[in-house]
Amino acid sequence: MKLSKYLFISVFMFSLAGCSLFGGEEEVVQVSPSPAVNNQFSIPQVWRNSTSGNTQIYSLLGPINYDNVVYAASRSGQVKAIDLTSGNTLWDVNLSQSSFFSSKTALFSGGVSADDKYVYVGSERAVVYALDRSNGKVVWEKAAKGEVLARPVSTDDKLIVHTANGMLQAFDRNTGDELWDVLLEVPLLTLRGNSTPTIAHGAAIFGDDNGRVNAYYVNDGEMIWQQRISNPTGSTEIAKLNDVDSTPVVEGSLVYAIGYNGYVAALDLSNGQVVWRKQLGSTHSFVVDSQELFVVDQDDNIQAVSKDGGSVLWTQSALSHRQLTDPVIYQDNIVVGDFEGYLYWLNKENGEVVAKTQVSSSGLISRPLVVDNKIVVQAKNGDIYAFTKN
Repeated sequence: MKLSKYLFISVFMFSLAGCSLFGGEEEVVQVSPSPAVNNQFSIPQVWRNSTSGNTQIYSLLGPINYDNVVYAASRSGQVKAIDLTSGNTLWDVNLSQSSFFSSKTALFSGGVSADDKYVYVGSERAVVYALDRSNGKVVWEKAAKGEVLARPVSTDDKLIVHTANGMLQAFDRNTGDELWDVLLEVPLLTLRGNSTPTIAHGAAIFGDDNGRVNAYYVNDGEMIWQQRISNPTGSTEIAKLNDVDSTPVVEGSLVYAIGYNGYVAALDLSNGQVVWRKQLGSTHSFVVDSQELFVVDQDDNIQAVSKDGGSVLWTQSALSHRQLTDPVIYQDNIVVGDFEGYLYWLNKENGEVVAKTQVSSSGLISRPLVVDNKIVVQAKNGDIYAFTKN
């Protein structure tokens, strides 16, 4: 059973007295109002494009960039290539199956990825598509062994796919033929989301729904190591959730990862042994610079964590419980979006909120994209915006 992360926030964290679904004491959480901000710089919109969004559906679909082209998809099946500079549409295809008598949407969910040849996207219908990057033509479509909730990742001539039922699959990126698969155990109750693998030194490194970080050889699917960074605790099923849905970050000889109800940890890349860990839980992927990890925790506090030992350098709590996006670094700022469609800029040195703008009242869920001097965001209603900073 997969619980949507934001369904979890909305239903369980805002449960009213006497209405708990899992028993025990109820917790009523106050959503912080969007803070008033005296912008320290302007945030002009550079361009706007759109896909067919759905504001009622939880979806982490977000844009990706390759060679100054932005690729974006909608849940229904639309895939677009957009010129990064002008925002003009280069090609636009629709992979939903419609006829005079019926309409079957693609249910894209796994996010978009791209390499030098193809654009990839996965779906809740357990289908993976590879499109020609130059024109959007479908090169192949293949059945995966489960819902594809994480971005497919290409490496060499392989495409690595992590599915909701715990499968890690490798496909030939040119033909779609399956090369190998690995099945990982999945608990009965998990958050709806999966870790996108990070490829490093011939290994796919990713989190699973049992609180572990895993490393598998890309060539043949053999396991290199597993390391637990989140342990089930507490008396309720919710308290026992310990998914590692974030995308690990590899730098040098270390792997950084974070789990829900768990820890942020630095692991030895060669064997998975814990170098250091700090109790700090999150469903979000995080971002790093030369000295710090910037984490949105499971209460939507933003924290700067030292890469040398895990000490917390600063915490920004003004956006707590605002259902933030994954953070990104844009120049000297940390940028996040929220459920009301605001985009916030934080000073990277101290966490101060230094600017904000409302992008779309439909809300923001997916991680912003930073490329060149632009930040590109896709709203829940499918609109895609590019901003800069002056």
